[in-house]
Amino acid sequence: MNLARTQIEALKQLSSPTVANAIETFKVRPREQGNLSSAIRALFPEMGPLVGYAVTAVIRAEQAPVEGHRASTFAWWDFIQTIPAPRVIVIHDLDDPRGQGAQWGEVQANIHRALGCVGVVTDGSVRDLVEVRALGFQFCAAHVSVSHANVHLVDFNLPVNVGGVWINPGDLIHGDQHGVLTVPLVIADKIPQAAAQIEADERRIIDLCQSPKFSAERLKALYGEIRPGTY
Repeated sequence: MNLARTQIEALKQLSSPTVANAIETFKVRPREQGNLSSAIRALFPEMGPLVGYAVTAVIRAEQAPVEGHRASTFAWWDFIQTIPAPRVIVIHDLDDPRGQGAQWGEVQANIHRALGCVGVVTDGSVRDLVEVRALGFQFCAAHVSVSHANVHLVDFNLPVNVGGVWINPGDLIHGDQHGVLTVPLVIADKIPQAAAQIEADERRIIDLCQSPKFSAERLKALYGEIRPGTY
């Protein structure tokens, strides 16, 4: 199921922590699942949340391509266009340690933006931050490096493990300065409404804490109403 543009825009109005809280209410996965490593976060937070469907690949930069182990760039571009827009490139770096060469800079950001991509999520590295920020293309990355070294595309259109989370082509991605997570498509359209209810409940708690009528007993009563089972 693909979301309508208005539904994508609604998700872009929410922070990633808010989306994570909303997902929890549906109990479709354990709370610890779907959240990428805290090392990967948006480098341009002023752009707001990154939302789109995953276009997956693996790269290597430490050594030059081994014969037969370099994927076709043109085929990669064709594959990108098979994933619904908006598209988020999700890249796993095979190097150890990762981030020895930046695949992502001004040129690649321009190419992929023209192909309908809104940003990249990678456990590898990026560069050309000033130019890419001005372009409006989001980088959610674990590393920044000066050189592309021997970076090359090894394979694409496969599940990739980025930040400890397995991501499949077409998975829905949400990310901002707090981090990145996957959004289960089965409940994605219900996230904004769930988030609104959570925020309303949290506002009641915050308002009480800031009120001159605050007391621990009032807080306990309110908590018991909003979060049954708390003791």
